[in-house]
Amino acid sequence: MENNKSFFWPQGILIALLGLSASLSVGLMMLIKPNASEAQSGQSINVNNTTARVGTQQRIEELKAAMLTSWQQEAKTKGLSYAVAPRFQGVTINSAKLSQGQKVIALTFDDGPWPESTAQVLNILKENNIKGTFFVVGQNVKNYPDLIKRVIAEGHAIGNHTWHHWYHYMNQQAAAYEVDHTTDLIYKTTGVKTNLFRPPGGIMHNGVVAYARSSKYAIIMWSSDSLDYSRLNVPKLINNVFRLAKPGGIVLMHDGGGNRTKTVQALPEIITGFRKQGYSFVTVPELLDMQDKDHKLIANKK
Repeated sequence: MENNKSFFWPQGILIALLGLSASLSVGLMMLIKPNASEAQSGQSINVNNTTARVGTQQRIEELKAAMLTSWQQEAKTKGLSYAVAPRFQGVTINSAKLSQGQKVIALTFDDGPWPESTAQVLNILKENNIKGTFFVVGQNVKNYPDLIKRVIAEGHAIGNHTWHHWYHYMNQQAAAYEVDHTTDLIYKTTGVKTNLFRPPGGIMHNGVVAYARSSKYAIIMWSSDSLDYSRLNVPKLINNVFRLAKPGGIVLMHDGGGNRTKTVQALPEIITGFRKQGYSFVTVPELLDMQDKDHKLIANKK
């Protein structure tokens, strides 16, 4: 009997080990199977996330397109998508020639949009129910899109003042970028197309005016320069505006490009001074339209 025990004991251990091995194999298979399932699930999640991102991006692009169309339609309704008459395209204009004696003046502002000062100028114009013309720098439009949208929303006119506001000579390719890139961004941001151009610093022979002229922009200069960029005190700044002011004139001031505190301080007094002299205020497109109608009236009389 003792011998029988000694025979079956190792055999029992072997059976137990075999059973344990089988249990471990089943457990291992169960562990592996969920991991495979998780991998499949992870792949599914990645595909779903990619699809969701693509769908979201498409919706964003559709929303942008809808907003641009809305801005364009609104600009057209407000008469802000303007094209100057053919007689002014490619022509340099310092002031309007008005034979009917209309006492009007155009206030223009360069180098914006600019933090703080552009908003301050807009506030003053709004308080006085005046529309101005803003010659904007492309990179500032890119950096401060909300400000240029406000300019348009409040009924002001916009002109192109190049992308970088460079003074140095540019070949045709560089000049084309400076002008076209700015006009394109103005359009994409506000829905307004402009063919008004003002060269930085009033420089006429560094390539950009030649390109703008060949592209049928009206080259808008000025008849009255405030010289506010030279940091004058307020009385001198005001005196510069009125010294050469005349009916049909274009006044140059700046809302951007630096500290424009003096311009902001002087603007209410400038507005008051012109009104005391019997002037009313127009945008540059309105001024050119008045000259065009005046010219046609004279031609019809002849």
